Order: sequence, then structure tokens, then C-alpha cells
Amino acid sequence: MMDPEVSVLLHCAHWRGLLEYQVQVELSERFNRQTDVALERHIDELWTKRVSKEPWLFNGAKFRLHSFCLAPLQNLPSTPSSRSTILHHTEDPDNQRWEDLGDIRNRCINQPENTEGASPHDCRELNGIADEPSLHSGPILTLRLGLTCYKDYLGTNWSGGVAELRQRGEAKFRDPLALLAQPLGVGAVLCTSDGQVVMIRRSQRVAEAGGLLDIPGGHPEPKAVCERLGQILCAQISVATMETEPEAIVSELFFSVCAEIRDEVNIPLSSLGPPILMGIALNHTSAGRPSAEFYVSCCLSSDEVRKLYSKGGVEASESTEVIFVSRTEVLQLDKSSPLWSELCPSAKGAVLLYQTVKPDVASDRSGQGDAELTPT
Repeated sequence: MMDPEVSVLLHCAHWRGLLEYQVQVELSERFNRQTDVALERHIDELWTKRVSKEPWLFNGAKFRLHSFCLAPLQNLPSTPSSRSTILHHTEDPDNQRWEDLGDIRNRCINQPENTEGASPHDCRELNGIADEPSLHSGPILTLRLGLTCYKDYLGTNWSGGVAELRQRGEAKFRDPLALLAQPLGVGAVLCTSDGQVVMIRRSQRVAEAGGLLDIPGGHPEPKAVCERLGQILCAQISVATMETEPEAIVSELFFSVCAEIRDEVNIPLSSLGPPILMGIALNHTSAGRPSAEFYVSCCLSSDEVRKLYSKGGVEASESTEVIFVSRTEVLQLDKSSPLWSELCPSAKGAVLLYQTVKPDVASDRSGQGDAELTPT
């Protein structure tokens, strides 16, 4: 299934999704957005105009997804095409292993207006999925992150000059994404104990996709990481503050998706299972903005969730109603489904990953097929 609004950059179907201990982060200023004087002037002008109309806007710091690395898989054929699937960024002068990995960045992450080149399920091949699961004692996925901010996002990904920024990035840095903010979001396919996936209808007052159905989501916050490390002031949000504590960034990535569920749906954290990272989806309505999509189980029924939602959460103003869609229906959703047109891009990306990864189905090692996990 192809949809011009969304595509899948990475999926973790090989492992039925990844838990927190299987993910690590490398934070570096090398992974920040590139820039020049003209672009900074343009960003400042756009921000000034936007704030004059919406003075409540806050320029919060965000993590910028630069690239990722998957640990080598057992039995992965040593062909040029399979080698190129391990990473999606090839420019790393510090590691020769990155230099001959082909053009996966162009084939997967750089799908701007036209995504017909590869469907989400084609990314199984692009991401080097082997036929049989392999055990791995250490981290499987490394996310290479820099820092960006909401102001830079509005002035790059969300600006009208994305095509020109891509061309300049390619010409100057050999990377069409080099000048884009690319803030990393998070989202959750939240499943209740009675097999219902929780969706919320976005308020018409939100900045993007007003009135459409969405999943709970938001962003991991650098500020929250700095606070945990004892650096409270916003002025102290920097790569230098956090780069020696990558585990804190991973913890924020996994915790932030649960915090969004709590704040948007009003479900207590104690009712949620551990988040399972399904992969990363790209929103092409905002120049391929990446979002890490998770599966989160809930020990509450849909009726219990509905009652909690009706009481209102911290971010209740961002949505107008809660919708429940059966797990079976979500697994069967496609472009011909009436519900598909009601989904915003972030929800579409999460659904595509859920259909591919199936994190609530455990692989049967005895060779007799898969066994569905029953919510408890």
C-alpha cells in the first residue's frame, strides 16, 4: 500500500519490535542541521511573522534524527545490496564501515513529494531483514541524533521552500536533508485489554491536521533529559550537556511516548505496558519529518479508557473525542477503507508499522507458527 503522505523509513519486524535495552543513541553536534546566513535570516523572518500572529508559540528544543545504524544480522547475505541496508547515511569519516553502504538514504529517507518508488513493506528488504530471527545480546539499533528546535522546523520542513532547501543541501553537503530540521517525534499504537486501538480526533485549533484522527504522540524533550541530569535552565540545553549520558536520551525517548498517552488520553502510567519500538515513519506533508512509532499495551478496557478520557488530561484541549478501532480492523486498513482518509499522516505511518511489525504477535520458536499475545 502506497500513500503519498507517508512512508516507512525503518521497521523492526525482524524482532517484533525493540525494547528500550535494545536501542542506543549517539548524540553529537555533527548530526545538527547545516545552515548558512541566508537560511538563518529566512528562519528568523518566518518565526517573527508567526509569533506576531500566535504569540503563545514556544521555541522548544527537539532532537534531530540524522541517521541510524542496525547491528549486523546473522546469515545476512554479503552482497552489495544487503550491505547497503544496514545504515541509511553513508558519510562518516571516522568509520570506514560507513563509506561503502550504498544509497539507502536516497532510496528510503529521501522520498519527498512522490513515494511511489518503495512501499512501506518494501522497506523490509531495504532494512536488511533476514529470514530467521537472530538473538542479540547488546543494542540492536543506534539512533544518531543532533539538536534542533521548533523555530527551525517551521523555517525549514514546514516552509514553502523545501524543494530549494533540498537542492541546496545536496549541492553543498551531498545530503538533501542537511538544511532541514528533521525533529524526531514519537507516537503510540495504544491497545486496550479488549483489543481496541485508541485514537483521538485532533482539535481544529492545533497547528497541523486539525479534525483528523491521530494516535497519542508528541516529541521526546531535550529539556526533560537536562532536568534529569541536574541542568534545569533552558540555556543549558546543549549537546555537551547530554552527549556523555546517552542512556538518559534513550529513556526519554521511551518514556515520552507513555507521557503523551497519559497527558492526551488521561491514562495513568501504571496502566501501560513497556513501549515497543516498531520503527520510524516519515511524514511527507512536512518534508519527511521522522517519527518513532511504538506499540503500547494497556491493562484497561475501552470503556475504562473512555471514562478516563472524558475527565480530561493535561493536554485535553488538543483533541475533541476518543475513538476505538478494533485491532482486527486496524490490521486490515488500507487506502480503500473509509477510515483511512480520516487518519492524519502520523497515524497512517503508525498503522503501516503496526501491520508490518505485529508486535503483539509472538514468534513461535518451535516452528509451528505465530502465537497471538492476549492482553492482560
